[in-house]
Amino acid sequence: MATKRKTPAKGRGTAKGGAGGPAKRSTARKGPARPAAKAARPKATGARPGGPRGGGRSPNPDRKLPRKQGPRRKTPRSIGREAAPPVPRQAPTAPDEARPVAMLVAKAALDKKAEEVTVYDVRGLSSYADYLVIMSTDSDRQSGAVADHLDQVLADAGHRKVAVEGYETGTWVIVDFGDVVAHVMSKASREFYDLDGLWADAPRFVVES
Repeated sequence: MATKRKTPAKGRGTAKGGAGGPAKRSTARKGPARPAAKAARPKATGARPGGPRGGGRSPNPDRKLPRKQGPRRKTPRSIGREAAPPVPRQAPTAPDEARPVAMLVAKAALDKKAEEVTVYDVRGLSSYADYLVIMSTDSDRQSGAVADHLDQVLADAGHRKVAVEGYETGTWVIVDFGDVVAHVMSKASREFYDLDGLWADAPRFVVES
């Protein structure tokens, strides 16, 4: 027994422009069409991603970057100076007029039995005198007698004293003759104040009777 084909109903399954097939729905959305995507810019050769500061722009290939240098080295101040020889002490060219006065003070101290009479040449080391004469005595009375004798001998030679200090106590009498200063000290005071160690760098000589 033969089967009959069903004929499609009119108006169903036919598109506007044709017949014989089911119509397909358009997938395009209504509204204006999107603009085409911009073409990607070609990257410069050797450009860093993101630009020099991460801004997304590639650096100018014609621009010359500054040359990187390390920290600047400083030359030590000691270079060139360590081999410099020390400056020798120059002897004064003027005639030494204070040395005979210092020798006269030392001999006058020996006349009164002073001990360890030492003459120090402090030229260039002191601003108030050229020579220091340091001597030791056994008692305060002897210190006063030595100071008086120095004043008398130097006055007879034409050298007046400038000042005297410590005459009342006698433990340390200072007689100032200008360029020559005499220190008449007891043995205990000389050991305690240690003027010999203070002027250890100065040339010295001991005067003996």
